[in-house]
Amino acid sequence: MKSTAQLTSYEVSKAIIGIPVFKRVAILGAGVMGAQIAAHFTNAGIPSLLFDLPKEGMDKSAIAKQAIKSLMKQKPEPLAVATNASRITPCNYDDDLEKLIDCDLVIEAIAEKMEWKSDLYHKISPHLGEDTILASNTSGLSISELAESLPDNLRNRFLGIHFFNPPRYMPLVELIAQPQTSPEVVDTIESFCVATLGKGVVRARDTVNFIANRLGLFSMMSTFHHAQRLSLNFESVDALTGKSIGRPKSATLRTADLVGLDTMRHVLRNAAEHLGDDPWVSIYRIPDWLDTLVEKGALGAKTKAGVYKKQDGEILVYEPADDSYRKRKVKIPGKVEKVLKDYKNPERLAKLSTINDPHAEFLWSIQRDVFHYAAYLLDSIADNAREVDLAIRWGFGWKQGPFEIWQHAGWQRIADLIQQDIDAGKTLTGEPLPAWVNNIEAIHTSKGSWSPTDNSYHPRSRLPVYQRQRRPERLVGEQAAQHEVLFENDSARFWLIDGDIGVLSFKTKMHTIDDGVLDSLNQAAELAQQQLTGMVIWQPDEPFSAGADLKSFMPVAMKSILPGSNALDNLLQKFQHSCIRMRKSNIPVVAGVQGLALGGGCELMMQCDRVVAALESYIGLVEVGVGLIPAGSGCMELARRASVKAAGGDRFEALKDIFETVAMGKVATSAEQAKAFGFLRESDIVVMNRHEVLHAAIAQVRALSAANYRPAIESPIRAGGRAAIANFKAAMTNMHAGGFISDYDMKIGTLVAHALCGGPVDAGTELPESWYLRYEREGFRSLLKSPKTHARVKHMLDTGKPLRN
Repeated sequence: MKSTAQLTSYEVSKAIIGIPVFKRVAILGAGVMGAQIAAHFTNAGIPSLLFDLPKEGMDKSAIAKQAIKSLMKQKPEPLAVATNASRITPCNYDDDLEKLIDCDLVIEAIAEKMEWKSDLYHKISPHLGEDTILASNTSGLSISELAESLPDNLRNRFLGIHFFNPPRYMPLVELIAQPQTSPEVVDTIESFCVATLGKGVVRARDTVNFIANRLGLFSMMSTFHHAQRLSLNFESVDALTGKSIGRPKSATLRTADLVGLDTMRHVLRNAAEHLGDDPWVSIYRIPDWLDTLVEKGALGAKTKAGVYKKQDGEILVYEPADDSYRKRKVKIPGKVEKVLKDYKNPERLAKLSTINDPHAEFLWSIQRDVFHYAAYLLDSIADNAREVDLAIRWGFGWKQGPFEIWQHAGWQRIADLIQQDIDAGKTLTGEPLPAWVNNIEAIHTSKGSWSPTDNSYHPRSRLPVYQRQRRPERLVGEQAAQHEVLFENDSARFWLIDGDIGVLSFKTKMHTIDDGVLDSLNQAAELAQQQLTGMVIWQPDEPFSAGADLKSFMPVAMKSILPGSNALDNLLQKFQHSCIRMRKSNIPVVAGVQGLALGGGCELMMQCDRVVAALESYIGLVEVGVGLIPAGSGCMELARRASVKAAGGDRFEALKDIFETVAMGKVATSAEQAKAFGFLRESDIVVMNRHEVLHAAIAQVRALSAANYRPAIESPIRAGGRAAIANFKAAMTNMHAGGFISDYDMKIGTLVAHALCGGPVDAGTELPESWYLRYEREGFRSLLKSPKTHARVKHMLDTGKPLRN
């Protein structure tokens, strides 16, 4: 860490608002995890050194080089854009240790062997700067024991930083201090991880497997135990333990396949070895079926066979009884399905405990066990219940953590049911619930989250970095921030923040855009122009917008294509006008984007004066997937941007990549890639933490307003014209001849070309925006009459996937 005197004015300003400045980091260990951690640092704009063992031969850094090269082939992509790989420098321990002196942070990410880590610490310690922070990415080894390998002057700068895999996408980072770790160092790393890396941070105590893996692994093993006890097959277990109970769709066994069955077995062995005094230790016994699959090399997704495997286009499931794969067969009783469908009903857990059916008993048992274990562990693994619930949310993708689920179902009621099962000998152990459970009415309240350590409610962290999270994730029992509502209807809510900025949030499913949303956009824009400094379009939850609401739009559209009807054209003009009004408003309008921004959502976003997007934003014009072309101003806006970019140059070159992106319905897989695709401008802002999007969007409104904001004057768009259209048609002809696109794809692509190029005019012809908007509408209307478009729309609504016909 550098002193304030050594920082630039920009770095000082960042330091003042609580974001530490790390200019360079080093990752020790170029395995899958280490390389991906290095990749995520580059996503955040921080150069990294990636170390590994020296390889014999001319190039001693070949191992690290190969790891960097592999990053560009992995799915999901560790790199926000492939060019970020150039920010990673391959290194080896023989030649490059002196480079560590310039690193602010060094993270060790080698294999989980205490002696190997200790040897490496002895090797690198003399080369670290006097302010360098050293951390281990261990998933469960004792940080205190690891610290014993360090010189005294380094121990106060040593801690655990446990990233979850894959580091780019999994929000959770667990921080683990040891007795000598400086509190300032922990605060610094937490602030850095939250703002610069975009992570959700929890502080774990230095215990085996820390918080998330301790409870997550236990949950999986409890699931296996009760499935075997109640004779439920694997596919039924996954049908019951996925989205229906607020967990990821990969559920339990599919998750095990994704993690790797060999990895899971290793973690189980480590847990059993180090949890000898845990009353639940017997639950960590490796199941026979897991041993069998690992020994035969069926390790899960990475070997294309594990609990599940795909054969002849069908997903088969492993059957332990005869060591074979068979077709899946799931049959959940109707009375259980009925309870599961009522996800928000707090009574459903108690109902499951009373239904005389193995499926219901299974669901009650696996959740009861997690509640029991979490309560038993709480004071030993975390400071308070918030850390536990957020760790499970962020590390395992549950919608609610175990304590939240318990509280939602009725704290004392569920506690009584758990104790009844303990007394009846139905639980995995006879360990009683801790006394504190019966001394509180709720574990999360407006005062904070319960801490058994001092029998009090602990409030959220007051680190300055959290002031940037204007609407943080709220736990069950916490009160939402109250804001003045300017208007609210079935489609949207327009509310006030900071007294002078309006925030428009959609209430539709997936925040799709329907007629009510369009009306709300116009109403909000009118109100904001009259009374406010600016306006932000932002959703409290992902996505930003999945586009036009096809279910409500298509019936209206189909009726309006009847002869003599102008209804469809009027509807499209309303959509276009509502989007463009954002850019032409006399106050700044900023879009705050996280998650999907597709189709009409992308078009609306592009018409805002500025966009603030979380890195994990997936942006694109996907209308071709349903047999249509963008007709909400998207083609016009991309043509306008290409015209500015080309200036007096080649219009075809400026439009070439844009045409390919739109005609193929490409979706940017990060906000950085969205800039390369042209959906975001260079002036648009990318933030790493999605919880900071609203804060940054408000800041952009204020910056634009302070600069005496005026809407841009409309300028003519110089057309690509017939020459560019001819070039695009020639390229499509070649693709058609090669069997890459269908006849109908050719037709759609031609209409995209006309909408982007301004039709068959001379190249460079100056055309008004309205000219392009008309081409969008005409192309859309002509496609809507085709049965092939109808088939594409129906297929998308039925399956969620595009149809190529």
